[in-house]
Amino acid sequence: MASEGSRTAVVAALTGNALIAVSKFVAAGITGSAAMMSEAWHSVADTGNQALLLRGIAQAKNAPDAQHPFGRGKETYFWSFMVAVMLFVGGAVLSFQHGIEALQHPHELENITINVIVLCVAFLIEGSVFLYAYREFKRARGTRSNWRTFRGTKDTAILVVLLEDTAALLGLLFALAGVFLSSVTDNPVWDAVASLMIGGLLATVAILLATETKALLIGEAASRSDRSGVMAAVLSLPEVRGVGRLLTMHMGPERVLVNIEVDFVDGLDASGVESAIDTVEQAIRSSLPQADNIFVELETIHRG
Repeated sequence: MASEGSRTAVVAALTGNALIAVSKFVAAGITGSAAMMSEAWHSVADTGNQALLLRGIAQAKNAPDAQHPFGRGKETYFWSFMVAVMLFVGGAVLSFQHGIEALQHPHELENITINVIVLCVAFLIEGSVFLYAYREFKRARGTRSNWRTFRGTKDTAILVVLLEDTAALLGLLFALAGVFLSSVTDNPVWDAVASLMIGGLLATVAILLATETKALLIGEAASRSDRSGVMAAVLSLPEVRGVGRLLTMHMGPERVLVNIEVDFVDGLDASGVESAIDTVEQAIRSSLPQADNIFVELETIHRG
């Protein structure tokens, strides 16, 4: 299941985006800015996305049952994928639409000051949410680079918030630039261009997020370091002579299925094998606390 820090980050993002969306719609209605309208729909999409993530986090906490013997941890991944779809349809497509309409029917912006004030306030709110999400991301990162952590993270909830907030901050900068240039040059085309740029930004983020969550949805193994740790922990046991295949799959951000083939030393009776299997499971859980379903298979490793 997603960590409590991830859930808090999602709640903070939902609250901030809901407030920002209302202010952007008011400003867009007063000024007629296409970029501001694009940003308003962007915030609406983000608000809906956070609600979907909260549903996924809640569903992922359900205990295993007859229909879902491995739990429902992948609910988080499914709803994260739906977020990518919503971000593309509800954000990118509408932004492109408003930008194209503004290019075809340009009109002078009114009350530019309102746009600037709303965008600056939104930037402060989005920046605060981004910093919180980044702290959670940094805590999970450890000594790895940002890119490696991004590609390797299994907590899609915090990943969604981080990506959305990054897109939101860049989108606000685009909108500010469009409004400013339109005002300085008396040319509303800049506002339309900003709307198109916001659409391109959201489409890029949506595709990136969909790619990452797809891999987890179809079944992604634990990280190489986690697999190496499990192998080392099992091989260090005196009852173990060798290890065959090690298969792992993330069933959620903090749930990992482990299937391992183990070759035990000779001379163990049935009771000894049972005790050795328990020891192997304990070693795996010590190395990988997220391992909540462990299957140990007996394997005879033939040597030349």
